[in-house]
Amino acid sequence: MTKGTPQAAGSEAGWRVVGKAAAVLADRPCAAAADGVELVLVQSLAGLRAYEARCPHQGTLLSEGDIVGGELVCRAHGWRFDLATGERKDAVPKACLRAHAVKTEGADVLVRLEREQPSSALLDKSRAKRTLADLPGPRGWPIFGNALQIDVQRVHRMLEDWARQYGRIYKVSVMGKPAIVISDAELAESLLRARPKLFRRSGAIEPVFAEMGTAGVFSAEGDAWRAQRRLAMQALSNRHLRTFFPTLRRVTERLRERWERAATSGEPVDIDDDLMRFTVDVTTSLVFSTDMDTLGSGDDVLQRQLSLVFPAFARRLLAAVPYWRFVRLPSDRALDRALAEIRTVQEQLVSETHARLASRAAGDDEPRDFIEAMLLARDEDGQPFGDDVVYGNMMTMLLAGEDTTAHSLAWVVHYLCDHPQVVDRMRAEVDAALGREQTPGDFEKSQRMPYLDAVASETMRLSPVAPFLGLESNEEMVIDDVLVPKGTWVDLMTRLPALDDANFGEAEQFRPERWLEERPQGCPHVPGASMPFGSGPRICPGRSLALLEMRVVLATLVRNFAFERVGATEDVREHFAFTMSPRGLRVRLSERQAS
Repeated sequence: MTKGTPQAAGSEAGWRVVGKAAAVLADRPCAAAADGVELVLVQSLAGLRAYEARCPHQGTLLSEGDIVGGELVCRAHGWRFDLATGERKDAVPKACLRAHAVKTEGADVLVRLEREQPSSALLDKSRAKRTLADLPGPRGWPIFGNALQIDVQRVHRMLEDWARQYGRIYKVSVMGKPAIVISDAELAESLLRARPKLFRRSGAIEPVFAEMGTAGVFSAEGDAWRAQRRLAMQALSNRHLRTFFPTLRRVTERLRERWERAATSGEPVDIDDDLMRFTVDVTTSLVFSTDMDTLGSGDDVLQRQLSLVFPAFARRLLAAVPYWRFVRLPSDRALDRALAEIRTVQEQLVSETHARLASRAAGDDEPRDFIEAMLLARDEDGQPFGDDVVYGNMMTMLLAGEDTTAHSLAWVVHYLCDHPQVVDRMRAEVDAALGREQTPGDFEKSQRMPYLDAVASETMRLSPVAPFLGLESNEEMVIDDVLVPKGTWVDLMTRLPALDDANFGEAEQFRPERWLEERPQGCPHVPGASMPFGSGPRICPGRSLALLEMRVVLATLVRNFAFERVGATEDVREHFAFTMSPRGLRVRLSERQAS
């Protein structure tokens, strides 16, 4: 329901058909668009309503939210809006969604946009006072620019160090391709909110992902992105997560049993590896209805092969020359073998899903998981998604579900090893919430641990697995006061603003309490300066699942085990391979003693 731009025959001027009335259901919001403007349609007790598509908080698409108790609930941070009025009742001053006139004609829904749409300041060329040539930045080499200075494994650190030297906006170049680097939180959020119209992901991403067979919702753009994003959000919806919780608990019990064996043996644990096995099991169960049980296996093929993919992304996206298209190095041949083995697993899953769908009774076409949704869905032209899109999105879900959450949890463990007082407070909260249970027993209990959420937020502020985001401008525009040509790379340093004392008091310190209103008066706290999941319409679709997994795993860890790092704090280093992981983190577990 996203194309909807032609005017309906015989309708009044200004009205646009945006879809079919039958698609606007009472229990869920519906995405639509007219003349390039994103909309959300809802059914209220007062009738059909059409609102601006983005939450005024951080620009998240409201069509990805839920309808609960007569309110439209944003998926990102829980803002709630009355279906009939668009008003956010719990805000002071009250916030209200912009409404658009809407009506039905026969089976069609028509919307008339307000004509006083504000023009984007980004497109106001009169604001330009500088060009890219005027920006400071590190000196590069002829032809190569700064490409030869970049160390892939610590590229985030290099960009942050240059930002401290050259300021909140500076320039770099790679093989003659200009890029600007921004480390200002408000400016970064304004650019993220302008997606997908004014910005796309870096143009290098699409071909690299496509040639590796991983082209899915992460790398897609335009109408293709909207259709694939909608399916991903259905698979990761809160209502789906609630019904999935018993499976999540079962996988968590396996992790607990694995850690019990490690505690008995006294052998150090590669905590990041264990957590990646956990997240693979969760992801395959949730989106593929398949129990891989990598936690119970000694050497799982899927998890081992997936571990090669993200480093390959990082190498190829940051390479000065695409050498792999001409010469295959041993690492490239290893990647080819890994991708072939992963494809074999994917083909088996798709084959099993086709058989499952064929065995269902006529009319039973409600998808049970992500693969079923992909196979049953149709694209913007009414055609089934091609094999490349299906397999690409399967890989996207696997990769996104594995590394990001696992690394975030591993970083939490790293910080907890140095802050026993935080562990004590976590245990007190978990003990009160769980009673005699060893893991959270139901979805509701997992939501009653605000201090665990604060620990997760503080960890992701200091060590986000995505410390920067790469965009590319779709139009000539003005960023701050700089005229930026179409096609310019724009790197947003999402961690650096969160390490600024102006945004968070004593920003370098690990203090979860700052997220619970337990701050000294006058101590800065700007939550929007921390963006571990991004912002805007393309905010991470797996945010709710990631936070749920983190709560359940952390509750299980502190409830059942004592733990300590093997080695010194400084032995653990940040390693960038498309995501940032704690390299060298090993932990020794022991049974928690009764207090």
